[in-house]
Amino acid sequence: MIDISNIPQRKNSPAQKTPGILEFLNRDIKIFGSSMNDRKKERFYSELHTLLVAGIDIRTAFELLESEAEKKEEKTLFRAILDSIVSGRTLPEAIEQTGKFSRYEFYSLRIGEESGRMSAVLKDLAQYYAKKIKQKRKVTSALSYPLIVIVIALLAVGFMLRFVVPMFADMLARFGTELPGITKWIISASGAMEDYGLWILLSIISLIVLGWSQRKHSRFRKISSALVLRIPYIGKITQKVYVERFAHAMHLLLASKTNLTDALDLVQKMAGFYPIEHSLETIRRDILAGTSLHESLSKFPVYPKRMVSLIRVAEEVNQLDMMFEKLSVQLSDEIEHETSVLGSIIEPLMIMFLGVMVAVILVAMYLPMFKLGSAFE
Repeated sequence: MIDISNIPQRKNSPAQKTPGILEFLNRDIKIFGSSMNDRKKERFYSELHTLLVAGIDIRTAFELLESEAEKKEEKTLFRAILDSIVSGRTLPEAIEQTGKFSRYEFYSLRIGEESGRMSAVLKDLAQYYAKKIKQKRKVTSALSYPLIVIVIALLAVGFMLRFVVPMFADMLARFGTELPGITKWIISASGAMEDYGLWILLSIISLIVLGWSQRKHSRFRKISSALVLRIPYIGKITQKVYVERFAHAMHLLLASKTNLTDALDLVQKMAGFYPIEHSLETIRRDILAGTSLHESLSKFPVYPKRMVSLIRVAEEVNQLDMMFEKLSVQLSDEIEHETSVLGSIIEPLMIMFLGVMVAVILVAMYLPMFKLGSAFE
């Protein structure tokens, strides 16, 4: 973190007038592929918030951020923002010009500047990315061990089918006895592995490459997200992760006095999950046509019924920002609990899966020997 104890404090320079909302909404701004990942953004917003709260002006703050940055690309980024500010642009305009930040961040900062809540918006953005990172770590931690076990299991089974089973098959062929059904099936699988193993591997690699190349296409995203949501337990956690991000983003924008349709438009651009992106486009049109938010949300199963009911109450008392904040906190707690449970359930299941796979192959190979030994008695 930056040491601010010995830094002189200055008054912030007045914010300059920003472009109109319609002009902003019609701009094409790069959202994905940025070198500023979530961790860097969380640190950037947190440190900038700390400096501004301490009374340091925006120019000195970026000079400090540039001097403390360890990587060249970060120094270049902070210098570009600083140069833009010195030339007369506001902070949101300077950040927008870099192309490293989303419309959601730009608009949040712009509203924070115009409403005099810049420090609060910076704090909220830092918390948003901190929570996002925490959720990623939780999900990754819960799924990494099972994935490792599955890979080891597949490698172990592949090795046994390719090298161990053929040796047993040659030995059993010399006896000329009738083999049990399970043994025949394992030997057939071993033969298929030997004949088509390379082609199977190349096919899997091709499917992975094809999926990666099509990952941004709407049709692929629609199909892949639908498949993920159908996975037991994991699909439910995935749904809650993205719904929580939606709720947190809506809270931040509505608390900054963004009107509802603009907030939905911005959240749609940074949702990153097809069912929510697709639904928000329709929801925004419905609201412009006079439909209430909860009625439009209820048309899409990605939003839990409890959430829709609470938003209905919030609309009646005009407390949408507060309700989205509570929903974000509740969903975050549920995600943390369910990912912990998922890890504790899947780990023993994966160990059992690996043990059963190896045991089936060994039993299939030794069963004919047991029968042959009984025949000699």
